Amino acid sequence: MFTWVMAAVCVCLMMTGCCGGSNTCSTVYDVMSYGAIGDGYHDDTKAVQAAIDAAEKALGGTVVFPAGHTFMTGPVELKSNINYNLEVNSVWLANPDESIYSQSAFFENRGEGMVWIWCKDKKNIAITGQGTIDGNGIAFMGEELLDSYELKELKDPTFDPRPHVLTLMGVEKLQIRDVTIRNGAYWTVHLIGCHDASIIGISLLNNLKIRNGDGIDIDHSTKVRIADCYITSGDDCICLKNRREYEEYGPCKDIVVTNCVMSGRSCAIKIGSENMDSISDVLIHNCVIKASNRGIGIQNRDEGTVTNVVFDNIIIESNLFSEVWWGQAEPIYVTSYPRATSNHKDGNWRFPKGVTEGRCGEVSNIWFRNVIATSENGFFIGCDEKSKVHDIYIQNSKFTLHRATDYPLGLFDKRPCKGEGWVKNDLVRFGYVEDNVTGMHIDNCTFSADDTMTGKVANGVKGYVATK
Repeated sequence: MFTWVMAAVCVCLMMTGCCGGSNTCSTVYDVMSYGAIGDGYHDDTKAVQAAIDAAEKALGGTVVFPAGHTFMTGPVELKSNINYNLEVNSVWLANPDESIYSQSAFFENRGEGMVWIWCKDKKNIAITGQGTIDGNGIAFMGEELLDSYELKELKDPTFDPRPHVLTLMGVEKLQIRDVTIRNGAYWTVHLIGCHDASIIGISLLNNLKIRNGDGIDIDHSTKVRIADCYITSGDDCICLKNRREYEEYGPCKDIVVTNCVMSGRSCAIKIGSENMDSISDVLIHNCVIKASNRGIGIQNRDEGTVTNVVFDNIIIESNLFSEVWWGQAEPIYVTSYPRATSNHKDGNWRFPKGVTEGRCGEVSNIWFRNVIATSENGFFIGCDEKSKVHDIYIQNSKFTLHRATDYPLGLFDKRPCKGEGWVKNDLVRFGYVEDNVTGMHIDNCTFSADDTMTGKVANGVKGYVATK
């Protein structure tokens, strides 16, 4: 009995970080030991930040959010050499008070959201556990509509207080594993200039009606692996890009996405639209896309390039939604068009300083293999100038048109772009619409329409191609 009691006491002390100077014990920092209440009503920002700062001062450790508690905070800065561990049934919740979010996610550009959990130029960061990070998204929304929430009217259109969930800049060696991340009010997991990062086994569950609710954005980052994740998003589920605000971090390359299940209101897997550098050497395979507005999209709208990208072993189901969302149920979408000049975000932040009209770069060597797609539209491959999009390969794939909604047919969506944003067709095509593309290779693919599309598709041979 004595031996059992002493062992239990030692385990208890180890868990609270208080057992006699042991290295293992001294590396655990329970946020409740630093004053966190954990009732979901009191603001625990100071306590959580104090635990993080203490771990940093000790040159690293584990900051623990204990099971069964909800810790509501405002903005918190993560530090190096720390595992942020959310125990089962714990919640880290964003404070719904908009007035406390003042640090922009994009520096001088304050019109696209603020930071909540963030860091810059850190190393050896892990976010792990069976708990939840909750962005409290609906608290920042306006009225609920049919398939979206209205955005609140802003007092200043150049300042949007909605917090991004995780804004991680310049992190060397990053791991996000097993946690649930949900209810983002804006972008959810944003990796900027990160190197050697893995996101494994997370559930990222955003409300499908919240606009701009990107799941994972890989921005100017290298050697990133995303695997075994389940993602729902009111925008893009996984997006690769190069934002102009972070151009010092260089290109986005060496990215692998595998074994993920996704559903989104815009594009489940997207490259672009912001791309002022290069995106290359990307492998996305063994994924399932369900009930998304667009399946796979390359949407190049800036001077950067996209090359050497492989999509393999992917099941796609794409449906139409309202025009609030970009996309027209295209299972595959590969484009390069210059962006619009009229939108205040495009004019102020998307172009280089002093430039009032942008340009778009090449998209080349893109491979689609072993794709099974069921959609309300064909796919669209296009660009503004002959051969800017070239060497596109679609192999060993099956495409079936299926009517799933009552939204109008006969459109492809080029937005955001200069000029007309829509490509109109009298009827949905069996295959695809091509605009200025060269080197289009389609091998061993089938195109068909089921009986839900009777009278709604163009007559003719399977694999019909409409060339503008």
